[in-house]
Amino acid sequence: MPVQQVLEKKASEVEEVVHLLRKYKVVGMASLYKVRAAQLQELKKKLKDVHMRVIKNTLMKRAIEKCEDKPKLKELEKYLTGSNIFLFTNLNPFKLALTLEKSKVFTAAKAGDIAPSDIVVPSGNTGFPPGPVISQLNEVGLPTRIESGSVWITKDTVVAKKGEVISEKLASVLSKLGIKPIETGLMMRVVYADGLIIEDKDLNLDIEGVKKQLESAQSEAFKLSIGIAYPTRENIRALIQIAHLEAYALSIGAVIPTRETIREIIQRAYIEMLSLSSRLSSLEENIKQLEKG
Repeated sequence: MPVQQVLEKKASEVEEVVHLLRKYKVVGMASLYKVRAAQLQELKKKLKDVHMRVIKNTLMKRAIEKCEDKPKLKELEKYLTGSNIFLFTNLNPFKLALTLEKSKVFTAAKAGDIAPSDIVVPSGNTGFPPGPVISQLNEVGLPTRIESGSVWITKDTVVAKKGEVISEKLASVLSKLGIKPIETGLMMRVVYADGLIIEDKDLNLDIEGVKKQLESAQSEAFKLSIGIAYPTRENIRALIQIAHLEAYALSIGAVIPTRETIREIIQRAYIEMLSLSSRLSSLEENIKQLEKG
C-alpha cells in the first residue's frame, strides 16, 4: 500500500477514535494479555451498550491530543502500553468493571504460566489405568497408589504455590486431570469517566463486603433509633410494641385498672390476699401461744 494511502487510513482511524471519545462519557482500557478471540466475541454479545475496539496505542495518543476539550483525558496517555482493547460506553464504570470480572473463565495451564493462587490437586481416582501416568504424576509431587485397576492420588497436594511458574510437565499433568487453574478474561487497567481517572485497584469492589457493611450499619441505625425512640417506617411497629409493654407495666405497678390490665391486677390482688391470709393465720397462732405462756 502506498505511503500516502497508509497515512490517509491512519488519519481516518484517528478521526473515528476522536468521534468515539467525544460520543461516550466513559472510556475503559483493558489488557488483552492471554485473552482468546472466542471470549471477546462472547463479551461483545453481553455488553450491548459498550463499543469495543482494539486500537494501537500510537493512534489512541493522537486521538487524545485532538480532544483537548475533554478534561484530564490526556492522563490516559501514561497507561498506553502493551496490547489493549478500549471500551466506549455511558455505563457506570464500576458496573462495567464488574461485568468484565464476571466474564472471566478458567482455562488449562500452559508452560510458563504463573499460578494465580495455590494449585491443589485433590485426592481420589484419576480414572487412568496403571502405566506411564504413574511416573508423570510422581514427577510433579503427587503421591499415588493402584486400586481396583486405577491410579489413585492418595492425598490433596499443592503442586504449585501462588506466583510460581508452571512447568511443562505440570501443565501436562493438570490438563490430563482436567484441572483448569488459569483465570482469563479482560483485565481492566484504567477507566476515564467524565473527567475522572479510576485505576484498576479502585474499580474492584468487594460486593459481599459492602453488603455486610450496609447490613451492619442498618442494624446499628435500627438499634439507635429504638434506643432514642425516633420513629421511622422501619421501626414504628417495634416502638409501639415497646411503648405498649412499658405502659402496661406502669399501669400494673401503679394499680391503674384498664380493660387490658384489670384481669392481672385482680389476679395479683388475689395472690397477695392469699399470702396475707396465710401470714395472719400464723400470726394468730403465735399470739395464742404467747397468751398461754
